[in-house]
Amino acid sequence: MELRDATVLVTGANRGLGAEFVRQSIERGAAKVYAAARRAETVPGGDARIVPISLDITDEAMVAAVASTATDVDVVINNAGVMTMQNLVSGDLDAIRLELATHFWGTLSMTRAFAPILAGNGGGAILNVLSVGSFQVFPGNGAYAVAKAAQWQLTNSTRLELAAQGTRVLGLHLSATDTDMLAGVDMPKNDPAEVIRQALDGLESGLDEVLADADTRAVKALLAQPPSEMYAGITQ
Repeated sequence: MELRDATVLVTGANRGLGAEFVRQSIERGAAKVYAAARRAETVPGGDARIVPISLDITDEAMVAAVASTATDVDVVINNAGVMTMQNLVSGDLDAIRLELATHFWGTLSMTRAFAPILAGNGGGAILNVLSVGSFQVFPGNGAYAVAKAAQWQLTNSTRLELAAQGTRVLGLHLSATDTDMLAGVDMPKNDPAEVIRQALDGLESGLDEVLADADTRAVKALLAQPPSEMYAGITQ
């Protein structure tokens, strides 16, 4: 899937990974990038090819309205996300529901709305931003991990379902990255520009999955091992 001359839609485009997806898509020659955020005025401008749009992916009516307007889209990048840091047993249920509403239901809503558009435009591609949390959970982050695991299987399922119409579906998994979401957290972090470079390289070369860093690759390899191996040394 070539980005040159393509029309791209990026959710959560006003900061962090989303803003980097917009920047690098333009850099690679995209003809237009719909930069979606809850408030379009928060999207950085400066290039006529960037079209800010208001979109809350948890609002099905807003998703449908955007799909009815952005009928020229070739690539959908489902980047919008939240991290509420909730345990499942003792955490706030509304926050847990928000995680699933965003990462699972929001991604599904976008996929269902844009699948016919992508088919009509020749197939195109969907890129879902996932996480090392799709594979491994840490105490205090159960809601995020559950939502990302669900989004991972959504990615795998829709890849199979959309293959017949020629739509590629790529999952991007990454560990801690230097964005607003983790601002103030003192830990090693990925460079967002490098993560997005890998993601878009994978998109253009037709990959199904990108594991963006060594930590994520190591954790995924542990899926074949007993849980005691995955969670050795991890305590509450």
